[in-house]
Amino acid sequence: MGIMHKKVLVLGLSKSGIAAAKLAKKHGADVFLTENKNIADLRVVKELESIGINVEYGGHTDDFISGSEIAISSPGIPPHSPIIKALRAKNIPVISELELAYKECDIPFIIITGTNGKTTTTALTQHILSKKLKTKECGNIGTPPSSIADEDLDYFVCEASSFQLEMSTTLKPFIAVWTNFTPDHIDWHEGLENYFNAKARVFRGTQRAKYCVLNAKDPNLLEFSKEIPKENLFLFSANIGKNCCYIKDNTIIYKKEDLAEEIIKISECPLIGEHNYQNIMCSVICAKLSGIDNETIKNAIEEFKAPEHRLERVTVKNGITFYNDSKATNPEASIVAIDSFNNQNVVLIAGGRDKNTDLKEFCNSINKHISTVILIGEASERFEKNLIKSGFSNIIKEKTLEDAIDRGTELKPDVILLSPACASYDMFNSYEHRGEVFKNYVLSRV
Repeated sequence: MGIMHKKVLVLGLSKSGIAAAKLAKKHGADVFLTENKNIADLRVVKELESIGINVEYGGHTDDFISGSEIAISSPGIPPHSPIIKALRAKNIPVISELELAYKECDIPFIIITGTNGKTTTTALTQHILSKKLKTKECGNIGTPPSSIADEDLDYFVCEASSFQLEMSTTLKPFIAVWTNFTPDHIDWHEGLENYFNAKARVFRGTQRAKYCVLNAKDPNLLEFSKEIPKENLFLFSANIGKNCCYIKDNTIIYKKEDLAEEIIKISECPLIGEHNYQNIMCSVICAKLSGIDNETIKNAIEEFKAPEHRLERVTVKNGITFYNDSKATNPEASIVAIDSFNNQNVVLIAGGRDKNTDLKEFCNSINKHISTVILIGEASERFEKNLIKSGFSNIIKEKTLEDAIDRGTELKPDVILLSPACASYDMFNSYEHRGEVFKNYVLSRV
């Protein structure tokens, strides 16, 4: 990329901004980091300044920006923001932190993007690959790739948001996975088409990955797959074409050049639900294309634990299996969890701070899969009215999460599922806090 001796402007004192600034400095750039907000804790500023990085905060000044030869943006800064517009008006190229890492190191990227399922797929792929290869998960999952760009690695396993891909203009991965596509982040991208095109970057033209992995069950992605040469394309969730991964006779099958191999039985997978089987198929494709053998893949899947608070199996007590899905902060996310259970007696704990989202599909899923709903939090009244309107009446209301767990346990169901479909801030500090309270109380019960 040739950033040595160039003035590099980094936007935002975020985790990714700090990592980008440090990598650029290490690689010989003259680094200027500008943060629009005021900073209460100046320790990180002093740390950056101590290694020769120039820092300003409380606004972006013309003097600070002037003369910049390239800018690195944080994912939280939309492309239509005043600072991005100002830089582009000056013909200063703006790239992502992810793009900086790609340009400044020789480590191949496995990019995993999509509206849902990115985190689990990234974590599982990393878990499998790490059994035989030197890999690290990074990107939107928590670790900026710039912070590990100089390590000795075979692959980055990178969860990439549409924000990051929007400003990654040359990134060409080894593998690119697109889990699914539904409307999201429309304001940030100023339109659904822009959101789609941001994710499509690494599947098109000169940026097209060597292998493109797409969801055959997603109509938008199945149609989009027609743009991709067959030698580059792998589909999952259906037996389509010469290269794919699918389920047959309750077994995950991997097929390349029409040669089919059995990988693992569904009953042996620790993750449950159609969405998680799709995540597993994505990871199987990535592992096989990276040279991992079938036995290693199967064993790694069997020992994998879901990321916290995402349909996380907590424990089994007195015949009841407890699942923590506190990350489900909207009805759409809860529907995915609810639909994972069939022909079981399931008690659902839902409610919290209401987002006033439409509840029709949420209620429909409850009618199909849930025996009893226990409601907590500010949303209880509206949720109860919508459930009754949908024809579901087996509803209990409790004041606390602990009371809901106790009441659910008294019913002796097969499953107690915490999947709130609401934000957590009426009763908890975050969805993580809510999930921890759930797990700790369940595990503390005799």
